[in-house]
Amino acid sequence: MFNFDEANRKSKEAVDTALRTYSDTARGFQAIAAEAADYSKKSFQDAVTHFETLAGAKSFEAVFELQTSFVKSSYESFVSEATKLGEMYADLAKSAYKPYEAPIATAVVKTGRQAPAATPAAA
Repeated sequence: MFNFDEANRKSKEAVDTALRTYSDTARGFQAIAAEAADYSKKSFQDAVTHFETLAGAKSFEAVFELQTSFVKSSYESFVSEATKLGEMYADLAKSAYKPYEAPIATAVVKTGRQAPAATPAAA
């Protein structure tokens, strides 16, 4: 027979889990946006400083060296930031999926279907 109390409890747990997940996800996106804004601000400040330095250069060789150095450091900074943001997105996805991992596995077992294989990147 159908147990309404059990169904009500499960429904409340599901809603609570969803609300917690949405809240955590929103905080994660806020952290990512703050990180991107900080990087943009720093990158702009570095470019302004570089332009001021270039304006004071006395020779073409000095300009070339300054520009080469700036491009190299900008590229390294960008790769570092992109890696950091990628890790933040991956952590966000993992934390958003975590509360649903066990119920999905249970549902897969009950239906007799095989769960999708984990990709090496997700492991």
